[in-house]
Amino acid sequence: MSTIGLPVLFAAFVWWFATGALLWLNGLPRTAHPWILTAATAGLAASVIGVVHSAGDPTPAGAYCAFACTIGVWAWNEIAFLMGYVTGPRREACGVGVRGWERFCQASEAVLMHEVLIAVSGLIVAFATWSGPNRVAYWTFLILWTMRLSAKLNLFLGVRNFGEEFLPARMRYLATYFARKPMNALFPISVTGGTIVTALLGMRAFSPDPTEATGAALMGSLLGLAVLEHWFMVLPISTTALWEWGMRRRESTA
Repeated sequence: MSTIGLPVLFAAFVWWFATGALLWLNGLPRTAHPWILTAATAGLAASVIGVVHSAGDPTPAGAYCAFACTIGVWAWNEIAFLMGYVTGPRREACGVGVRGWERFCQASEAVLMHEVLIAVSGLIVAFATWSGPNRVAYWTFLILWTMRLSAKLNLFLGVRNFGEEFLPARMRYLATYFARKPMNALFPISVTGGTIVTALLGMRAFSPDPTEATGAALMGSLLGLAVLEHWFMVLPISTTALWEWGMRRRESTA
């Protein structure tokens, strides 16, 4: 139970709480945002230190530390993006009637600097963990990066639910780059690939090595939740109730 059940519960709680906390912070007055970003930057520094430290700690505690600190690094990127500090050179809605490659280029311009920042963050995590015996942080970041990129591409190609209610009012122009369809050709590939890797990690979670089992359970749970988020994009259901507590202070205007 301690090497499988607890990591699963921990990953699920972190996923749920971190998402709600981010929504809550974004709902605070704009005047508070510089202070929030400053505090988040201090948290980023602490998270990077934690990633470096955990890389040399091949124990279950090290796996938890690596996982949590990687979420901290990722959270800073999300805060900087959703608060509008790091987005892209294009900060307006998609042009009327724009299609095909031009639409893809405009969508890329809208999130370009965010993607660059994520890439830089990923390189930092990779460099910090490359020679260490504990690489949970590296693989956790790779899971987050891959599944977030998959989600963005699926939104661009077309899904049923955009989740635009989760975007701050000032960022809802991003929804104009999404396409409304029941599904797209990439979606089955995304969920099938994610499900297969989740299953493989699930099998490794039964390893007799408690460190390997803990790390696999944490990462498998996170990937499984990312696959679930993909399904939320095409199923006729609303997920706002999961994070209603975090959306109560959302600003009504940009």
